[in-house]
Amino acid sequence: MSNDIRILVVDDDKEDHLILQEYFSESRIEKNVKFVDNGVKALEYLENITGDEDLPKLIVLDLNMPLLNGSQTLLQLKQNMRFKNIPVIIYSTSESENEKRKCLSFGAIDYMVKPVTMEEGQRMVDKFKTFIA
Repeated sequence: MSNDIRILVVDDDKEDHLILQEYFSESRIEKNVKFVDNGVKALEYLENITGDEDLPKLIVLDLNMPLLNGSQTLLQLKQNMRFKNIPVIIYSTSESENEKRKCLSFGAIDYMVKPVTMEEGQRMVDKFKTFIA
């Protein structure tokens, strides 16, 4: 059975889930998005996908999470032969250039600051959609 999940969002903040869900609904891709609460759950979810063709096309990682933070999760993803080629975008409230450089050096394809307006949120989701087209 084929997996329709194309974007995996890893974020421990339930309010962020609701906001992102609204953005995804506006873009009509909400059925293609899976939310998990932390890096450990993300890795478990990915490990339980049997066919590589069913892996998500994009992973969006919050930077600050319990258990495994975004950069730790990113490192584990990039060290795993099966997951290393999945594009990862770090999604954070932090505007730190040091954090951004670190995450990009770990293999993230982008570092995005969480949007504060609906327009910013839609632009962000439009970028996400380019990975699942």
